[in-house]
Amino acid sequence: MLIELSEREKNILRCIVQNFVLTANPVGSRVISKKFDLGLSPASVRNVMSDLEALGLIYHPHTSAGRIPTDKGYRFYVDSLMETTDLSTVEKKAIKHEIDLELEDEEEILKLASKILGKISLQLAMVSYPNVIESVLEKIQLVSLPHNVLLVILSLRSGIIRTISLEFPISIESSKLETVQNLINERIVGLKLIEIRNTFKDRFSDLKNEKTGVIRLFLNSINKIFSEEKDVERILFSGVKNIVNLPEFKNAENVQGIVELIEDSEIVLHILDKAKDVNEEEIMVSIGSENSYEKLNDYSLITASYQSGDAKGILGMIGPRRMNYSKMIAIVGYMSKILTEVLSKNISD
Repeated sequence: MLIELSEREKNILRCIVQNFVLTANPVGSRVISKKFDLGLSPASVRNVMSDLEALGLIYHPHTSAGRIPTDKGYRFYVDSLMETTDLSTVEKKAIKHEIDLELEDEEEILKLASKILGKISLQLAMVSYPNVIESVLEKIQLVSLPHNVLLVILSLRSGIIRTISLEFPISIESSKLETVQNLINERIVGLKLIEIRNTFKDRFSDLKNEKTGVIRLFLNSINKIFSEEKDVERILFSGVKNIVNLPEFKNAENVQGIVELIEDSEIVLHILDKAKDVNEEEIMVSIGSENSYEKLNDYSLITASYQSGDAKGILGMIGPRRMNYSKMIAIVGYMSKILTEVLSKNISD
């Protein structure tokens, strides 16, 4: 249901959100009347607050005389009341200076981005590895290793290199292995991994009995070679010390909750995977109960995508619902832009 508020109601809701974000204390009518230049008496403010509470935008915590925003109230604030902000030139230069190092390894760059994001946001920062399943294959190399192991090396246009070890019952002469390698490259180079996975069988149906047995091995190992890695290491977390120092985490149970969230990062990974569907320039804000997982109902997530060549990853932050949304959105947006620039530069170099 679309909520329409009067200017007075909007102003008071804005004051409640901003003051609560700043102080972590419930906001009373006297505070608003004295602190904000609205020209309203405490009694008038109380009347408006009662209306906002009836609309489900604020509520009484326990027996406090003050109010705090509900998830619905935060959502209205983010969508309709929040003034967009930008990082200062000094802040941008500091971020760019920290991440614009001579790092070539993509994993090291992502780890650094996660640390910087946690440091400047004072929230729990997260960076997911790019989704290689959408990457284009540049070449495959096959290397015969001792103990009957065949090493498959995938070089992707995104700059990512993946290695997969396959058990192979016999040793193969290097000349024959190179012939099979060239044959495979001729048929699938230039395709996305997901396309290769879905069509490999048809593309090589005429070679399933090829003499070395490599094609048969590939046919039996398609999902292992050409699929996304789903292990928990696909997400980098940083800033745990920051978030547990916030007032919301004075309770040991809440600290335990954030620890469990990191340990069960498949939940976060699923949320981030859904965020990949949004437009490249868009920043997603998911508040409290809007999150589909109960473990995330006490938190807000702000996420944006970044590009590593033709592969997309997600970065963002998790924090209490009481956060400076305007500032956090600006930080996430700028970090996604800078990370894309740094990774693109590495690929072109």
